[in-house]
Amino acid sequence: MSLLDVDAIDAYYGESHILRDLSLTVEEGEICALLGRNGAGKTTTLRSIAGAKPPQVRDGSVTFKGDDITSMPADDVAMQGISLVPEERRVFANLTVEENLEIAEVSRNRSNTWRRPLTSTGTSMSTEQVYDDFPRLRERKTQKAGTLSGGEQQMLAIARALKQSTDLLLLDEPYEGLAPKIVEDVEAAVERISDQGVTILLVEQNAAAAIKIADRAYVVDQGGIVFDGTADELREDEATRERYLGV
Repeated sequence: MSLLDVDAIDAYYGESHILRDLSLTVEEGEICALLGRNGAGKTTTLRSIAGAKPPQVRDGSVTFKGDDITSMPADDVAMQGISLVPEERRVFANLTVEENLEIAEVSRNRSNTWRRPLTSTGTSMSTEQVYDDFPRLRERKTQKAGTLSGGEQQMLAIARALKQSTDLLLLDEPYEGLAPKIVEDVEAAVERISDQGVTILLVEQNAAAAIKIADRAYVVDQGGIVFDGTADELREDEATRERYLGV
């Protein structure tokens, strides 16, 4: 049984049919990349898994750790151990780095107290563990998040997600707008997180960077999967890369 099994889902924004019979699996402990051009359906796939509305999943199913989570609200999906880091990063700009991390911990503890019990058995990192994985955040811990660089804000957004109990980390375009050197820093952090047992589904338009750290890859086009294989197989498949990824 896969950790995550997306089976033939159809997802809509209103009456716009975005995902069409899309299926994928993510195995425990791997970094899986979901690649494609703008508008191909990558972000819609992540939002469908995370229970975000919109989109609306009308057909098919999403199963996580053997449980059907297709119709589950986003808050309850998060309680299962799925953390989504959205494309927009969404840090609290007027709070310091440390305060952003503290809020994530308070949110987790309140969820455990007020909502149904947390079912995740995944990683919940202490602030010190986060700083070990993101040493630049330690250097900036008293700095307001809104004054951080784009790469530092991305690191903070990922770090906040890891303050939850995370079995599966969904990363939406973590390299967007970052300089090549900063991309390398984020890549290294993602690999460190993976080494600690967090499973990662990485959505990225920068296919070359994503393939470099991924174990497996899917390519999506017009809402459907057009490639499913290892990262090495995609690297060798020049026709698929040129047609669907432009690399």
